Amino acid sequence: MTTEQHKGEHTGLDLLKVGSKDIFTDNISKIGQLFPEVLTEKRDEHGRLRPAIDFEKLKQFLSEEIVDGRESYEFTWVGKREAIAEAGRPTTKTLRPDLDESVDFDKSENIFITGDNLEVLKILQESYLGKIDMIYIDPPYNTGKDFVYSDKFQKTDQELKEEMDLLDEEGRQVVGLTKNEKSSARYHSDWLNMMYPRLRLARNLLKDSGVIFISIDDNEQANLKAICDEIFGEENLVSQICHKARASISNDKIISNSHNTILLYAKNERVVFANRKTIGLNPNLEGFNKEDERGKYKLVPVDGPGGGKKGNPFYEFLGIEKYWRFSKTRMKEMYDAGLIVKTQNNLQQKYYLNDAINSRKTVNSWWDESFYTSSATSQLNKLMGDNYFDTPKPVSLIKKMLEMFTALNKDAIILDFFGGSGTTADAVMQLNAEDGGNRKFILCTLDEEVADKSAAKEAGYETIDQISRERIRRAAAKLQEEHPELVGKQDFGFKAYKLDSSNFKDVSARPDQFIQGELFDSVSNIKEGRSGLDLLFQVMLTWGMELSLEIDLEKVGGAEVFDVDHASLMACFEDDISEEVIRYIAQAQPLRAVFRDSSFANSADKINVGEIFKELSPNTKVKVV
Repeated sequence: MTTEQHKGEHTGLDLLKVGSKDIFTDNISKIGQLFPEVLTEKRDEHGRLRPAIDFEKLKQFLSEEIVDGRESYEFTWVGKREAIAEAGRPTTKTLRPDLDESVDFDKSENIFITGDNLEVLKILQESYLGKIDMIYIDPPYNTGKDFVYSDKFQKTDQELKEEMDLLDEEGRQVVGLTKNEKSSARYHSDWLNMMYPRLRLARNLLKDSGVIFISIDDNEQANLKAICDEIFGEENLVSQICHKARASISNDKIISNSHNTILLYAKNERVVFANRKTIGLNPNLEGFNKEDERGKYKLVPVDGPGGGKKGNPFYEFLGIEKYWRFSKTRMKEMYDAGLIVKTQNNLQQKYYLNDAINSRKTVNSWWDESFYTSSATSQLNKLMGDNYFDTPKPVSLIKKMLEMFTALNKDAIILDFFGGSGTTADAVMQLNAEDGGNRKFILCTLDEEVADKSAAKEAGYETIDQISRERIRRAAAKLQEEHPELVGKQDFGFKAYKLDSSNFKDVSARPDQFIQGELFDSVSNIKEGRSGLDLLFQVMLTWGMELSLEIDLEKVGGAEVFDVDHASLMACFEDDISEEVIRYIAQAQPLRAVFRDSSFANSADKINVGEIFKELSPNTKVKVV
C-alpha cells in the first residue's frame, strides 16, 4: 500500500484485502439480518470502528429461549470459550508453493500442505467452503505420548480458577486444582481445545452431502462424540463404527482392546439419507444364474422380515398368507408383469443383474476385516524400505470409506488435515486406478521433526512431512508400474505448499501512525524474497479460488503474466508494468486482474490502467496489492 492511498487519494484501483475469511464479521452480519436492533460498533486494536453485537439486547429478543442459571445441559471444559473464539479468528498467514517438493505441479489437482492444520483450515475457508465431499482424519488419540498440537490454550492457575468459577466473590479458592496429569480435567481439556476449533472449521468445508470419518480409541472417544454432537448436531451422527485394529492379544489387560472406533458424521444427515441408494460398497454380483427376455436374474424373498414389528402388510396372495414387502396392489402389479414367481410354499421376486450393478451394498457398523495396524506398518515398511511410522492406518480401511461414499462420485475432493503417513493420498490414488476415478486429495501435516537416532533420521529425513511426500511419490510410482496404461491419463502428482507468514508487510496502521522514516518503506508492502507465484496464490486464496486450478505463465514485453483457469484471473507482479502488458491482459477480458500497487509510479499511471480496462474489458474486477 502506498502513502498516496494512506492519504486517501483516489486512483481508481481498489486495494485487494488479503487474509483468511473473517468468520466473526460474517456471523455478525447474519445475526444483524435477523435482529438489526442488536447491531452496534466497537473499536479494534487499530482504533477502527468494527461491527459488533449488543448481546444484552440480543438476550432480550431471545429471552424465552435463554435458560437462566447453571442447570442447562451442556458439555464444557476449561478453555472452551477460547476454543470457540479461536475458530472464528482470521489468520494473516498464507500458503506458499513449493515447486521443488511437488510432483507435476503444473497439471496435478492434488494438494499437499505442510503446516499447522488450524491455520491451514482457516486459509481454506474461502476457496473450499462447502466443496469437500469427504473428510477423513486420524488425530492424536491423547494417550499421553502423542499430543503435539498445543495451540495457545496454556493458562495460568489464576486464569484457570477464574475460568472454572473456582473463586468466591472475595477471590478465595473454593475448589482445588490438580496438575495436568492423565486423570486430571486439564489433560482432557487440552485435547478438546485442540480438536474443537479444527472440527468447527472442517464442518464449514463440507458439502451438504459431505461426511467426516474420525478415527479414535477409547481414551477420548466419549469426549470426541460429545463435541461432534455439538458441532455437527446429534441428528447428524450416521454411525459409530468399530473395526479390528490388532490381531494379537494383550495378556497384561483385563480385556485386550483389539478395536478402534470411527465416528461418522454427516454435514446434513437428511441430504445423505436421501442419497442412501448411492452409498455403500460394490454389490455382490454372483448367483445371477437365471435368464429371461429382460436379462440375467436371481430369485430373492418377497416376504417382509420382521413382519408386524416393521409395519409390513399381512394378507393372502396366491394362497400364501404372510407379511409381505409390498402392498397387495403392488404385488398384483408385479405378478402381472412377471416379476413374482411362486415356488412351492413361498413367493419370490426376480432381481435382475442390471439393477444389481447400479445398486450399493449396505454396510454395518462392525468392520471385521483385517484392518490391522501391524499389517499397515508392514506394508508401509516394504514400500519405504524401513520403519518410519509407528501406527499408520491401512490403505484398505480408507479405501472402504472412499468406496462407500465416492464410488458414484468419481470427482470427489477428499480432505485429511492430520495427514501423517499419507495413507489417505495412497488410498485415493489406488481407488482411482481401480475404477478410473478422478478423485482429488488435500492433505495437511506438520513439519514435526523426526526423533533422533530413528530409522527416518538415519535415512536422511528431517521432518514427518518429508516422509509423507516420499510415501506418496513411491505409492504413485508403484501404481504406474502396475498400471502402465494409466500413465499420463490419471493424476499421480501433487502440488506442495508450505504455511508461511503473509507475503505482505503489516500495513494496518492508520495514516496518522506513520512516522517520517517509515514513509519510504511503505512504497512497497511486499516482503523481500517473495516471488510472483507466492503473491498469486495468496491472491487466489483471498478471492476464494481453488489451489488446484490450472495456471499458465506467459511472457509479454519481458514481463511474467499469470493466467489462472483460462482468464478467471490474470496477474502481473513486475516492478514496472508497461502499457503493452496492461493492454494484453485487458484484451483477454479476464474476470479478475491484479497488479502490484508499487508497480505504478504515480496516481496518473493507476488512473490510466483503470481507463484501459474501462475501454477494453469493463466487467473485469481490477485490484492492486
